[in-house]
Amino acid sequence: MGLTVLFNAGPWLPVPPLGYGGIETVVATLVPELRRAGVRVILATVGSSTLEADGYVRPIEEPRFASVAAPYNQVSGIAHAHMHGVVAALRDDPSIDLVHDHLEVVGPAVLAAMGDAAVPSLQTLHWDLGKHADFYSSFDGRGRVRFAAVSESQLDRAPTQLRTQTVGVVPLAVPEPPAMAVERGEHVLVLARITADKGQDIAARACRRAGVPLVIAGPVAGIDSPADLERRLADGDQGLAHHPDVRFYLDRLEPLVDGTQVQWIGGVSGDDKERLLQSARALLAPLRWAEPGATGVVEALGRGVPVIGTPLGVIPSLVEHGVTGYLAQSEDEFASYLHQLDEIDPAACRAAVSAWTPEQMTRRYLDLYDKVLEEAG
Repeated sequence: MGLTVLFNAGPWLPVPPLGYGGIETVVATLVPELRRAGVRVILATVGSSTLEADGYVRPIEEPRFASVAAPYNQVSGIAHAHMHGVVAALRDDPSIDLVHDHLEVVGPAVLAAMGDAAVPSLQTLHWDLGKHADFYSSFDGRGRVRFAAVSESQLDRAPTQLRTQTVGVVPLAVPEPPAMAVERGEHVLVLARITADKGQDIAARACRRAGVPLVIAGPVAGIDSPADLERRLADGDQGLAHHPDVRFYLDRLEPLVDGTQVQWIGGVSGDDKERLLQSARALLAPLRWAEPGATGVVEALGRGVPVIGTPLGVIPSLVEHGVTGYLAQSEDEFASYLHQLDEIDPAACRAAVSAWTPEQMTRRYLDLYDKVLEEAG
């Protein structure tokens, strides 16, 4: 195609991620498909990324996800240092035709500030658009920066100013699951970073009430190991102790973790994650926020694993109540639906996501690239 795209994955996690990493998983899914379609991809990421690309921009060597929820005055320079490297690459490499950005707020802000010196840009919106109302309700990309939503429900909640600059909606797709000889176990699973918005405490209480074993997998404040978290807190790491996700874990989740009925096993990746997911009786998504994309839900359904989720954000468009899982309005309903999982046909779960593939997601983005370049002149 003769097209060169700078893919801005940001400074938080490597691509592909070693465990948790929704945005980075999307990037790791898209980039190989784009390259197969003839697109030259330059990846702006951290130094430890291993995804194959045609070129790299690595302004920051180590992933900074552990700092992402720290006070603003301690971490505001991280994203800007990363974007400083991106801007330098854009100025030094005239072959770059378009930027596909995934860096929350700072990406489009810096790209738009470049004015006519910036190449046309498309940002995929991976977050709740009520989160940065001051920015997205006033931002003007002046025809050089456009946006793509990941679900209609996400776009419905967007400020008018942002909707007028959004060129399309591209749902998230995940690769085919690897074939593994895994038997269904007794546990249900929450697979997400530990934070109040993900609702692990809701899942824990519901499972204790229903007598169903729960495995919680995911990092807290970027820490994948329960032993490492315990050691650092015992050593007096005050910054970590006051991290909001750590406080949520210590105050609201840890009292429910008994090591048998409810386990937190830390972050998982690779074959360990795959076996854990494929052997689960269900994935739980007890969300307190309007999830815009939910790659974890798509991954579970593609493996024939039903989902019990809160009917917020994109979840009702992914989970058909009584067919591929259940939509629970309360903890009592979560507990009740845990006893109805045998009524869900795994084949129906797989069929629900089989029509939307990474190849189709890539083709949709290629169409949006053409649209952005055409509108930018």
